[in-house]
Amino acid sequence: MATYTTEIASDKISSDNPIHQRLLKAYIAAKPFVKGKLLEVGCGEGRGVEVLMPLVEDYLGIDKIQEVIDTLTQKYPNVQFQQAVIPPFKGLESESFDSIVSFQVIEHIENDRLFLEEIYRVLKPGGVAVISTPNIRHTLSRNPWHVREYTVDQLKSLCEKVFDSVVCKGIGGNTKVWDYHEANRISVNKIMRFDIFNLQHRLPAAVLRWPYEVLNRLNRNKLHQQKGQAVTDISHEDYLVEDHAEKGLDLFYILHKKA
Repeated sequence: MATYTTEIASDKISSDNPIHQRLLKAYIAAKPFVKGKLLEVGCGEGRGVEVLMPLVEDYLGIDKIQEVIDTLTQKYPNVQFQQAVIPPFKGLESESFDSIVSFQVIEHIENDRLFLEEIYRVLKPGGVAVISTPNIRHTLSRNPWHVREYTVDQLKSLCEKVFDSVVCKGIGGNTKVWDYHEANRISVNKIMRFDIFNLQHRLPAAVLRWPYEVLNRLNRNKLHQQKGQAVTDISHEDYLVEDHAEKGLDLFYILHKKA
């Protein structure tokens, strides 16, 4: 049975609903860009399989957690799943996928340039990759699970070093979404005021993961108790694809490989 951390938001935990719906929106927004043979890098709990599977001829999902792969293989027998620690993408042939999606992954990757180069390598000429990652402009505290987070221009510059065309968009939201985000910001700031020595930025990430997990879960539960339906009623339709990436809680980039 999977253990759901706050880093892996669950559709089974009510207090996680705004985050789950935000992550689900990326898959829905990617629908116009996927076709043929699809690779998902970092498939996680398989949030997007049912969204994208009907649109493609072949679907391969890779993830580093073997338990996740085993569970997904049983749940979706018509989809291929493989355990893999990336980059590089060992065992995947160059120019073998028509489309690639990778959501909320690049911020976990030490060698982000190699990560993008590997996506480019395995894309067919004319192929499209879609990635998402948090917009650091709206990050409320240091996430010790992330190697780094990006500004709009930082990620754009990195992607343009690898891909032939980069379209920068964002995943933002309506009033319901931003009201939740503001309530979350206020709540997080109340917690962070006790960090008078700025330990979140001074201690090693590994030391911070346990307290981050505990405090994040307590915070989400508190918001659920205080806001009730304002938490549970948010759906993916409340999240919006923004043409100006700066408006996004997440950056949502479409990356093209020339034909």
